[in-house]
Amino acid sequence: MKYLNQFKSILCVVLLVALGASSCTKGLDYENTGAINPKNVWTDSVLIKAYLNDIYGGLMPRWELGSGANADEGINAAGGNLGSFQQGIVDVAVNFTNLDYTYIDKANYFMDQLADVQESVLSATTKNRLIGEAKFWRAWKYWEMVRSIGGVPLILHTQDGSDLNSLKVPRSKTSECVAQIVKDLDEAASSLPPNYSGADYGRINRAAALGLKARILLWYASPLFNATNDQARWTNAYNASKAAVQAADAAGFGLFENYRLIWYSRNKEQIMVRQYYYPDSYMNFAPIRPIAFTNGSTNSDQPILPLLIAYPKRDGSPMQLDQNQLSNPAYNQQFLTDFYTNRDDRFYATIWCGGTVYPTPDVNVIGMTTPRSRSYWQAWTWKATATPSTVLPARDNSLFSGISPLIQNGDENGVTGFFQRKGLDTLLDRNALVGVAANAKSWFSPMRYAELLLNLAESANETGRSGEALNALYAIRKRAGIAAGTAINYGITATGQADLRQVIINERQVELAFEGFRYSDLRRWKRYDILNTQGTRKGLLLMLNKGQSLPGNTDNIMNAAVRSKFSAVVIENLDKTASANQFYKLSLKHWFNSLNPAQISIEPDQLPQNKEWGGTFDPLQ
Repeated sequence: MKYLNQFKSILCVVLLVALGASSCTKGLDYENTGAINPKNVWTDSVLIKAYLNDIYGGLMPRWELGSGANADEGINAAGGNLGSFQQGIVDVAVNFTNLDYTYIDKANYFMDQLADVQESVLSATTKNRLIGEAKFWRAWKYWEMVRSIGGVPLILHTQDGSDLNSLKVPRSKTSECVAQIVKDLDEAASSLPPNYSGADYGRINRAAALGLKARILLWYASPLFNATNDQARWTNAYNASKAAVQAADAAGFGLFENYRLIWYSRNKEQIMVRQYYYPDSYMNFAPIRPIAFTNGSTNSDQPILPLLIAYPKRDGSPMQLDQNQLSNPAYNQQFLTDFYTNRDDRFYATIWCGGTVYPTPDVNVIGMTTPRSRSYWQAWTWKATATPSTVLPARDNSLFSGISPLIQNGDENGVTGFFQRKGLDTLLDRNALVGVAANAKSWFSPMRYAELLLNLAESANETGRSGEALNALYAIRKRAGIAAGTAINYGITATGQADLRQVIINERQVELAFEGFRYSDLRRWKRYDILNTQGTRKGLLLMLNKGQSLPGNTDNIMNAAVRSKFSAVVIENLDKTASANQFYKLSLKHWFNSLNPAQISIEPDQLPQNKEWGGTFDPLQ
């Protein structure tokens, strides 16, 4: 999206010229011919696009580093930071959503002004395309609010600030908002091109509009909004998902062959994309890097046990863990072998494991001059008096009771032994992670082809089309390097709708890990019980067996001889604080946020509070 910054720069120049003109007057009748009248924006195609690009810049999603801690993907820093809502602490004055119309107003104004733009400035085709892009973003922002609190005031044109009564717009029903959002996206899709190339790469295309429609209708059919399991909604979601995949196929989109490389170049998987590059739109991955390879922040999104186990083996079968058998050395070793060496490609593309070489050019040991030359250990050793039964979820200066960190080439600040590596710019060392020099390059995709397939699989399963659901899952698993097997089922043995539904839940967890989907998915399925049943955020520690020597400079946990010196130990609670343990206790009565009480107080008759927070508004209507 380099075009975004180019046009924003142009717009800034325009605004600076306009503002600077006010200090140059020579008399009341002076006409400053150097100033640009805002009305002139609509006579210049470049400035028109600059205005729209400001909307892009405000609404295009960014990498949300650290967001994995909201669910059961990861943990940030040294633990003890489980969110209040996750611990069952709810408050109408805290768990609220603001009504924010900043970019909806901009989109409305843009479209209203564009209606009068002459064809000599913009061709009819270009005008329709730009309106389609604006409608997409208006739909995007409306859905962002609706999925959080239900129906909101629908404002579809520029408001007249001098007419106060016209500004008092009541909340519309959720069903009315969804209908308007879908209408916007249908109209957008009809005017948008299949795809873009060159400088326009990254602009909203037809597949993105239809993909967002499918995503929204999937939500609207899911238990969060669909308490009666209305099958008509699932049929609508299926039809929309099918249409999105077909549009993407026709435009040349598809699964990119190498999962690890999706985020490093322009490729066919990216339906939507935010391009990070230096210096105009740089990205800083410092928060997800271990301390020896970072600068300014560290230790976010350390993968925890549920995610670590969620990835299947290379034959597609589930990665099993029987904690009761970890005390059996033979079982423990076989588990470690499968865990480290027998996983699908997505595991290694998403998770960096302690005891391997960290994939950046850093020299991580004082005195070493060759980068990438030795393993970096995120592992632990037993204290002299400790046994596995004494490993408690207690903390002592960031250490586990009975355990010391194996700090040779390691990091005493890590708590799980694993780090997120998806999208990481592997060409930068820690010295580049300073201020504006944090020039990481990445192509973050808020919507990619794999999601379209997963949406199709879910809606197909819910409408009795299990064969179609399985085919979508097979394609995703084949790309992940999973063997087809003699049954050509890529390890999926589910029979029946309920079993296949669970397969889809698991597949979304691993395919979309750390991309901002997991917590939202659990909410739309109304499956906070998955977190509550886990009870705590658990960790899997790599422990050096008593009596074993520390690993050497080039030892690697992927080597069987090295691995035999270690055992796997499960830590039951990574969130032991000085005062208490922290547990998942999410409320099963609060599925929608409250509407900000401060905003309600401005127009209480127009903005009723949601029922679950003591009001009268029903988000399910």
